Amino acid sequence: MARLTERQQEILQRVVEEYVATGIPVGSKTLVERSGLPVSPSTVRSELAELEAIGLLTHPHTSAGRVPTEHGFRHYAERLLAELEPRPPAFPLQLTGTRSEVEAALEATTEMLSQVTRLLALVAAPPLEASVVRHVEVLLLQPQVVMAVVITSTGGVTKHVVAFDEPIDPGLAKWAHEYLNEQVAGVALGTHRLRRRLGDPALDERERAFLAALQPAFVDTGDRRERRVFVGGAAGLLDGARGAELDACQRLLRVLEQRATLLTLVGRALEPRRVFVRVGDVGHPQLRNVSLVGATYGLPSRPLGSVGLLGPLRMDYEKAIRSARAAALELSSFLEEVYADN
Repeated sequence: MARLTERQQEILQRVVEEYVATGIPVGSKTLVERSGLPVSPSTVRSELAELEAIGLLTHPHTSAGRVPTEHGFRHYAERLLAELEPRPPAFPLQLTGTRSEVEAALEATTEMLSQVTRLLALVAAPPLEASVVRHVEVLLLQPQVVMAVVITSTGGVTKHVVAFDEPIDPGLAKWAHEYLNEQVAGVALGTHRLRRRLGDPALDERERAFLAALQPAFVDTGDRRERRVFVGGAAGLLDGARGAELDACQRLLRVLEQRATLLTLVGRALEPRRVFVRVGDVGHPQLRNVSLVGATYGLPSRPLGSVGLLGPLRMDYEKAIRSARAAALELSSFLEEVYADN
């Protein structure tokens, strides 16, 4: 960040916050009147000129007021990150009623983030192998062919077809369906706990052999990993947008149709629990004059996904940072309970 005096830091902060609130260039007289700065308008004008000289502010030719540049917004956001409180304030999100239903929790988080911030909210779901089993189907396709279908809490589906040398006992297939939904539902894919349930020594040899044949549907996700992105707030994204912001928001809405792009935006490898801000350059050539604020969520041992807020440069960064960080913390606490003992 550029080295600024404390007074310059305060003036830049006031300009950013006033401009975010009104969308109108900010003049020295307005700053003194509304902020209560204990200096004269002429002193503020001098400081504004200095901030403009180093590229943090600019002013439209039709106005004497200043507006933040992309660099100015970035400087402001980076200072917010450097001064984060140990824990974010409470976030209005209740996830206890959706225990073990990760998909419902992700949808609720997306909806609440968009409502609170009026920005586009993106929540990347955990990878398939980190999802919890919600339901299992064991289908006898032919006398010697069976298919296991595993549906996860995030809406993912895996299928595994097995051909046996001899006809399959329909009673065995029915037993497997009932056993798996009783013993495996609520357990995370690819975990030791799931493997123990599939190879329980209390089962007889025939039952264990049948479950072993179906096991790849639960533990061998390989390249079949499925990531989902939940999106909310698209309808309200254009509210309050002005001038060039409208064009930036419209480009953003067009990019929403590109699922892989959304995953790239919110799914980068990031340090767990740390909030991040990208101002003006979010990693996509079509997204100019757009900012991304987000944070990762997950278990103490590893991140599982990210929450993100996308919007124009003129966004309320303080609220976006606070909201993304708090939502990620709530999701992490929820998932620690869902994945407990897995």
